[in-house]
Amino acid sequence: MGISMKTTSGKILASVALVGTAAAVAGMGTYGAFTSSTAANAAVTAGTVQIALGAPGANNTLSVPVGGVLPGDTVEKLVTLANTGDSDLNAVTLTTDAGATASALTTEAVDGLQLTIENCSVAWTGTAAPYSCAGTKSVVLASSPIIGANRALANLTALTAAKTDYLKVSTTLAKSAPNTAQGASSTIGFAFSGTQRTETVK
Repeated sequence: MGISMKTTSGKILASVALVGTAAAVAGMGTYGAFTSSTAANAAVTAGTVQIALGAPGANNTLSVPVGGVLPGDTVEKLVTLANTGDSDLNAVTLTTDAGATASALTTEAVDGLQLTIENCSVAWTGTAAPYSCAGTKSVVLASSPIIGANRALANLTALTAAKTDYLKVSTTLAKSAPNTAQGASSTIGFAFSGTQRTETVK
């Protein structure tokens, strides 16, 4: 026998019955779904960007002082530059500064000390200057004033991780050096800076 819709009480009972049916259907959807899950761990390690000058020795004479330089003289120093990190580099720059020891040797851009850097594919030979390259020689920095900031260095193999360059740093006192340079003394700081390779998608 059906529910009568003619009375108020009948309408209320019908509404309750419909709500109850809807709740039953909703309950079936909540508790009857299949599920599955999985997980994974992703390890990420940052690379290292590091360049280093070799320890003082036969192939690293950059810190050895030199005196008695006259106009036209050239001083040759050796230094190794190594990429000791595990990442390639995009560029290496050089900044030189005399700081509080600045003198006519360093403040005279044309008539003072001039800097040139060359690279040899193998260690330079010779127990003293002038040194010789038994391999392939290339120009890293063309002749320019001894003092400069963020100068780009060319022809370096140390842009590649674990590679080493054999550099010869030549400093020449211009033949036109002024009288004020006589007896002058300066200590030049060399700062090499490496920049990481261009970012990529891994």
